[in-house]
Amino acid sequence: MTFADLGLHPAILKALNDAGYTAPTPIQAEAVPEIIAGHDLMASAQTGTGKTAGFMLPALQKLTEEPKAAGRGPRILVLTPTRELAQQVANAAATYGKHLRRAKVVSIVGGVSYRTQNQLLDRPFEILVATPGRLIDHLQSGRIDFSRLEMLILDEADRMLDMGFSEDVLSIAERTPKTRQTALFSATLEGVVGKLADQLLTDPKRIQIASQTARHENIEQKLHYVDDLAHKQRLLSHFIRDADVKQAIVFTATKRDADQLADELAAEGFQTAALHGDMQQRDRQRTLLKVRRGDVRVLVATDVAARGIDVSGISHVINFDLPKFAEDYVHRIGRTGRAGASGIAISFAGKNDVLILRRIERFTGQAIAPFAVEGMEARFQPRPQGARGGERRGGGNGRPGGQGRGFGGGNRGDGQRRSNGGESRREGFNGNREGFAPREGFAARDGAGKSWGGEQQRRAPRQNAGGWRNDAQPSSRFGQNTTGQNRPRTQSQPAPYFPSDYASGARYDQMFGNESTPAQRKRPQGDAPQGGRRPSGGGRSRTDR
Repeated sequence: MTFADLGLHPAILKALNDAGYTAPTPIQAEAVPEIIAGHDLMASAQTGTGKTAGFMLPALQKLTEEPKAAGRGPRILVLTPTRELAQQVANAAATYGKHLRRAKVVSIVGGVSYRTQNQLLDRPFEILVATPGRLIDHLQSGRIDFSRLEMLILDEADRMLDMGFSEDVLSIAERTPKTRQTALFSATLEGVVGKLADQLLTDPKRIQIASQTARHENIEQKLHYVDDLAHKQRLLSHFIRDADVKQAIVFTATKRDADQLADELAAEGFQTAALHGDMQQRDRQRTLLKVRRGDVRVLVATDVAARGIDVSGISHVINFDLPKFAEDYVHRIGRTGRAGASGIAISFAGKNDVLILRRIERFTGQAIAPFAVEGMEARFQPRPQGARGGERRGGGNGRPGGQGRGFGGGNRGDGQRRSNGGESRREGFNGNREGFAPREGFAARDGAGKSWGGEQQRRAPRQNAGGWRNDAQPSSRFGQNTTGQNRPRTQSQPAPYFPSDYASGARYDQMFGNESTPAQRKRPQGDAPQGGRRPSGGGRSRTDR
């Protein structure tokens, strides 16, 4: 298939040919015809597969037709979660539509002065690319008119929701015409994204080329365990000194770490720059321009760069800190290996990162192979998945002599889980309690409630002064029965009653023969406890207390 087969305008085809595009990607081949046909669309594809062209090409095709309504506002609105992604979409629209007569693009994002943006909005334009927060500000000031809007596109919708833009997106959509066409592109189409689509889209077509968890076959993923921050820094310096590293993105957890690490690498002689959300927009654009030119070899960034950076020269991605969300890991490593090229993704994991690492592996459906650099091996090694106790607490056979509680190594399926007093309490435990050594005085039972592990054992009956256990004799405080002999109470016999427990009420009358009316009834002498407080009893109101 070629782009001409998609029914695109000759001016758009000429621009694609100038950009070196030869054939559409799978997401473009399926999404472009559906949008041109006028359908609402929900689409999901792996990062780096050409999603931007998948919605921008049919949007530009719509601009080749006469507008359906008069006005000065945009005909196409694209919402993105970050400034970098907005800039990438704006650049793509300008590239694909450079031969069209009416395809002026305006980008409205944070970090740029309102005065500059007001000047852009006062001029005629057809495509508006914006982040939700800044767009809301301009809408509230009455600077934008959506009366002739024909298409609303949500790019990276899942990321916008993660960043808390759901209310802004819905508010923006309410200001657009009901007749608009809507296209939603996201890494996942389930959960909150699906609920948002139900509110904004009408009978949408659904396209899912590759799931968010699809393997990056052209990206080699490596894992290196680390002991501490100094160990991380030594490994990072070792990797970026490798001649095979053409350009690398190093991801950190915080903006402060990005600045600090960039300064440290620059002091070592590396061409380094930082990129994060606290930078002014012009500084961020200047940094990205240097990366694209090759003037920056190592870019240290937060997750603001996980989506929206499309630089073909990125050969390595290094996760100096693992991301909080497994989805962000997929987008991070997707910055390399783009457009069919190969790439390498290296992740550092300390003892506090094991749970995050396991979540990432479950999410992607593949284990990340651990590696070690000779001479820089980590002392820390995580316990195997499913292990309990022993490896975390140091293993061993428990504390001898019955003092305290020790923990034996192994997991639920293969041996001693816990040692108490030097003897295994759960030796052979395999998940269904088979082989469990019962504590003394208890009958061991399996999951179905059946006794097992030998003869049933019962705890010896206790003979308390205040009650019975099995065949123990009752206390003398309950008095004699009608035969004058003490007998153990059975389940059919009621518990004894005392006058002090029932100062009034029907049960007192029944038990002790008080035939007087409630008005004539008097409290028996001496049944109130010491201190003057009356016990709770049947039928008394709160005001009697």
